[in-house]
Amino acid sequence: MPIATPEVYAEMLDKAKRDGFAFPAINVTSSQTLNAALRGFAEAESDGIVQVSTGGAEYLSGSTVKDMVVGASALAEYARVVAAKYPVNIALHTDHCPKDKLDGFMRPLIKISQERVARGEEPLFQSHMWDGSAVELHENLDIAAELLEQCAKARIIMEMEIGVVGGEEDGVANEINEKLYTTPGDAIATAEAVGVGEKGRYILAATFGNVHGVYKPGSVKLRPEVLKDIQDAVGAKYGKDKPFDLVFHGGSGSSLEEIREAVSYGVVKMNIDTDTQYAFTRPVADHMLRNYDGVLKVDGEVGNKKQYDPRSWGKAAETAMAARIVEAAENLQSAGKKL
Repeated sequence: MPIATPEVYAEMLDKAKRDGFAFPAINVTSSQTLNAALRGFAEAESDGIVQVSTGGAEYLSGSTVKDMVVGASALAEYARVVAAKYPVNIALHTDHCPKDKLDGFMRPLIKISQERVARGEEPLFQSHMWDGSAVELHENLDIAAELLEQCAKARIIMEMEIGVVGGEEDGVANEINEKLYTTPGDAIATAEAVGVGEKGRYILAATFGNVHGVYKPGSVKLRPEVLKDIQDAVGAKYGKDKPFDLVFHGGSGSSLEEIREAVSYGVVKMNIDTDTQYAFTRPVADHMLRNYDGVLKVDGEVGNKKQYDPRSWGKAAETAMAARIVEAAENLQSAGKKL
């Protein structure tokens, strides 16, 4: 199937919300990790979301070019070609974009999509994330309202964050404190500023103790009931059941019970990066350690071309990452539910 159209993406999110499951959103940094993501979704018979962060986009452009828009655009164009060979719907998304990178990442990409739509084409990406967690809420919401209007013109869904995800991702670090928990007041202010769908569709990363990075199960103090509280508060004011389409960030180390509880409160998208990075790298390390004499020209020998050929260890990496995505789809209950 081709990359999801705006209508198909909306249908994907509606189905997830209605049927009580969420999509894995897999961060990729290369054509190979993209291929692994596509394979994983296909093997799980799950539609899905592939996303790229500012750092991932810069990396994709080349280590000397370092242009986030170039890298993101290249990924999207490549994905359009290869995704057509897989029997699932894939939406393209850009991950965390803080205020200081809006003009070098999110805004130019939105403009590209606006120009594409004006020519009768589909937008380049299906959604973009504005990360206003580092600024005060009123500024976060002011910027969100402006970006939502621009996204709507490009037929794009916006993702925004209220509250703070702890830990570190792509050089953005946040403390682990009470700001990790979004309040009903924050949620009501969000609805007042950007509406509940009438001003343009958005998905909301509300925080409930989420932390980016690597943590053992039990070390992250998640409180999924926070999500129920904000849905109930805004729902009561606007007369809507579960008014927000929610996003789960920083899920590494979360228990299956916590994941399923969060999904029951309206989570439709869960970001997965740390776990798939490890799944991809682990078999590469295994290959190198097991074939030390082959991948290196030790003591003047010639090595073994079949062992240092990137395809030999790359296939193993792709297979392992795909398997981890199948696991994620099963945990989030999107497996077997493609449109």
